[in-house]
Amino acid sequence: MKFGYARVSTKSQKHDLQVDAFLKEGIKPKNIYADISSGAIAERKGLDELLSILREGDTLVVWKLDRIARSLSHLTKLIEDFERKGIHFKSIQESFIDTTSPHGRFIFNLFASVAQLERDIIIERTRAGMESSRRRGLKIGRKPGLSKQALNKAMLAERYYRDNKLSIEEIMKLIDVGSKKTLYKYLAYQGRRKCIECGNLFWDKKQALGKAYCKKHKKKINS
Repeated sequence: MKFGYARVSTKSQKHDLQVDAFLKEGIKPKNIYADISSGAIAERKGLDELLSILREGDTLVVWKLDRIARSLSHLTKLIEDFERKGIHFKSIQESFIDTTSPHGRFIFNLFASVAQLERDIIIERTRAGMESSRRRGLKIGRKPGLSKQALNKAMLAERYYRDNKLSIEEIMKLIDVGSKKTLYKYLAYQGRRKCIECGNLFWDKKQALGKAYCKKHKKKINS
């Protein structure tokens, strides 16, 4: 089956142009998913729902690459997941991106190589910076509950996680933690919370872990 994903940044914008293009591609209206969200926001309910139902042999179509991807590394990760699951991907405006064709797969591999190079450069520069700081004896102030070394890792973990350029595994490797549980503990310490009403992730150190509400549901509770 063919599916379409559309996104606009604000409520004043419309999905019409993208939806019309999907209909011309032969995509049924019921198979078109959409979000109103800026490119920098990670939470996209429409996209998450669509990704959960895609199966081997399906094709996901977008109007432009920037409608689905927040960065080149994010795009690469998405298409790598699609390839692993046997899902095809196509961009209408960037016609050279079409993994149903050999030429499209070749172009994607070039993008994947550039994205990997970007990740490698980030890791290399960060390691060099950390080593330089250690040589200079740079100290980072301590907060209650974490050692100086753990706090340093927590701060780096938050920065890399929110930057959204590295995978969880790459962040773990970069800050030298052995488990996802430890990484998520650091992120929670830095304020990463999950709304107990809708499950959306957000950042707020003031709210207790496991008892946090996003802005939307916090307003409902306080009203």
